[in-house]
Amino acid sequence: MPAYHSSFIESNGNVGNMALLPIRTHFRGPAPPFNNKDLDIIDEALYFFKANVFFRTYEIKSEADRVLIYITLYITECLKRLQKCATQAQATNEMYSLAISKFDIPGDAGFPLNSVYAKPSNPVEADTMRQYLQQIRQETGVRLVEKVYGEDGKPSKWWLCFAKKKFMDKSLSGPGQ
Repeated sequence: MPAYHSSFIESNGNVGNMALLPIRTHFRGPAPPFNNKDLDIIDEALYFFKANVFFRTYEIKSEADRVLIYITLYITECLKRLQKCATQAQATNEMYSLAISKFDIPGDAGFPLNSVYAKPSNPVEADTMRQYLQQIRQETGVRLVEKVYGEDGKPSKWWLCFAKKKFMDKSLSGPGQ
């Protein structure tokens, strides 16, 4: 069975070799606003996460797939943190602090998939990429907390059981973290 790929074909340009896709968010950043009510790339990543996380390899078919890969890896990092949170409020704070903490971008020595992502060509593009990824991280954290904690405010074991899975045998955090 093949992995699920992004349905987003058109983008508003690229940053590195990642598609700059519209996102439905209230966080500031370079992503264009998402106007319609359909799924955006973050909804798509959350929807495909439980199926895609089992794959050791992933064939990249578009620039949007690179965004999907990054979000999938980030969701795994979020789930690791959410395992330690007892309440939804604590989880929200933890996701915010994870989103704004220092992180590596493609081209940095600590980034796990430098062979798949292009290094930013100049400092301006690097700054745009960092802002775009931070915007994605913030919105993904908010939506993941809504999914994991749901209506009753208790964590869902059906989400948290995926915290130990490694998509493509990679992790955004360093070894031992």
